[in-house]
Amino acid sequence: MDERTRHELHQRFDELLGVDLAVALMSSLPPTGWGDVATKRDLDELEQRLDLRFAARLERGLREQTRTMVFAMLGANATFVALAFAAAKLA
Repeated sequence: MDERTRHELHQRFDELLGVDLAVALMSSLPPTGWGDVATKRDLDELEQRLDLRFAARLERGLREQTRTMVFAMLGANATFVALAFAAAKLA
């Protein structure tokens, strides 16, 4: 809907309903057109995409954290084994 059509529509509403009701009715219309308004389906699809993106990031983060913890534990265990052998040789 272009501005000329909106203006004509507003004038017709003024004639039929009066100024106050015409203003109320026109204010309920989107400012540009229905093509720019998000629907519930659009929001549902966006939610699904965000959920998938969040799940992928969470999975990647958990995988990296697990790898870091495994290598840290292996390093700590290797250190303890080396200290135990060193202490056994000294004794």
